[in-house]
Amino acid sequence: MPINIPLSLPARSALEGENVFVMTEERAIAQDIRPLEIVIVNLMPTTITTELQLLRLLSNSPLQVNITLISAIRSAPKHAPIAHLKRFYTTFDDVRNKKFDGMIITGAPVGTLRFEEIEYWKELTEIMDYSQTNVFSTVYICWGAVAGLYHHFGIEKHTLKEKLFGVYEHRVLECRNPIFRGFDDKFYMPHSRYANVLKEDISANPNLKIIADFNNPDANIGILKDVNRRQLFVLGHMEYDACTLGEEYRRDIDKGLTIDPPLNYYPQNNPALPPVVRWRAHASLFYSNWLNFYVYQDTPYELDRI
Repeated sequence: MPINIPLSLPARSALEGENVFVMTEERAIAQDIRPLEIVIVNLMPTTITTELQLLRLLSNSPLQVNITLISAIRSAPKHAPIAHLKRFYTTFDDVRNKKFDGMIITGAPVGTLRFEEIEYWKELTEIMDYSQTNVFSTVYICWGAVAGLYHHFGIEKHTLKEKLFGVYEHRVLECRNPIFRGFDDKFYMPHSRYANVLKEDISANPNLKIIADFNNPDANIGILKDVNRRQLFVLGHMEYDACTLGEEYRRDIDKGLTIDPPLNYYPQNNPALPPVVRWRAHASLFYSNWLNFYVYQDTPYELDRI
């Protein structure tokens, strides 16, 4: 089944070029089924690229998915194309009375700042509170995951001395969790962050459970869930394309920053060689499992019942 997005959204042509079944809004209206309603809160500076990455993963499902894009910044985001936002994004104020089957809150390049210092923190907390009553299941990504853990559970953020940057092998800790259906015992996931949470803080909270970790002395949590299975916190970036870490590396080098190449990304750690993608299959599995087992199988048919 297709993903339903506006006809002129830039991601559409790229998805169709990858043989992804994309349905226009006009055709979707004529179908007599109840599609899933998913809202994406896009905080990434690479607005259009992040849309494409997430839409590609959400399309890997037999379910029809309607997408709503919102930004958490009422004033225009500094890095996003204004014309694109006006055309394809809505505001939180416009959807606060609606209900959704699922929500995705992305990462943001603010990992070294205190939450209260962030321009849109108050609005983001309103969205996170809204998700508790108006959204059936929410996925938080990277900094978004750290922000969600802080807001909902009081888990403190810790700033790493050096950026966690690379592709890391993770271990599945809860193999019977449906989010890992079809996963191998170990899987890879990119990380690109300064923000971190501590395993001992998570373990001390009875409402949270670590379901995937990895072997790293500074940061070792991959994915968490809440005990009610309504929230997933992904500390990495499963959605990243093959070139994303490389683009971030070159951007930092161009800024004059001292940074090593992303770990386990280039063969022989040589940026002159093309990267090796190790995470694509598990990323597709993760999001199709989320749509199927965390959203579709459990969400009420009547959204007003959420």
